[in-house]
Amino acid sequence: MKITLCFATNNAHKLEEIQAIWGDSFNLLSLKDINCNEELPETGNTLEANSLQKAQYLYDHYQVNCFADDSGLEVNALNREPGVYSARYAGEQRSHADNMNLLLKNLVGKSDRSAQFRTVITLIQDGKISQFEGAIEGQIIEEQRGTDGFGYDPIFMPEGFDRTFAEMSLEEKGKISHRAKAFEKLMNFLK
Repeated sequence: MKITLCFATNNAHKLEEIQAIWGDSFNLLSLKDINCNEELPETGNTLEANSLQKAQYLYDHYQVNCFADDSGLEVNALNREPGVYSARYAGEQRSHADNMNLLLKNLVGKSDRSAQFRTVITLIQDGKISQFEGAIEGQIIEEQRGTDGFGYDPIFMPEGFDRTFAEMSLEEKGKISHRAKAFEKLMNFLK
């Protein structure tokens, strides 16, 4: 019998990415599938705290086994910013273009363009909490390249590649991304 889990997100890109990684190994529910229409709380100041807060809210209010993730881009020359504030880096409007433009502006004149994407997943299954982390190192390039992906994908080039995340197919990115690494740990745990 397949395990059923609710993924605490309304982000269609994330759902598509995870479904591609997992295939039909698990029965994956979205927030929409359980009639959760409210914004999940994200007031923590770390990826770990936000991930836990979202999963706990879902488990407490909907009594469903679930997992939540929080991801961030951590740029070394900017003291690991934007980090937990990656989605709102340029303001509450959560504009991918504004976020990328602000990041590129803040990196002008900086020689160290190293960065990492990091994801933390919190699983709550029958009240038991587990966390999993995945990260991928790379560089922030100087101009946007590619049209696939979302967020900072057009300016993030993973280590060992000559293409940005936005220049890779969903399948390619799904094999190497921070999210893929964290979800692989989650999947191995569930098996």
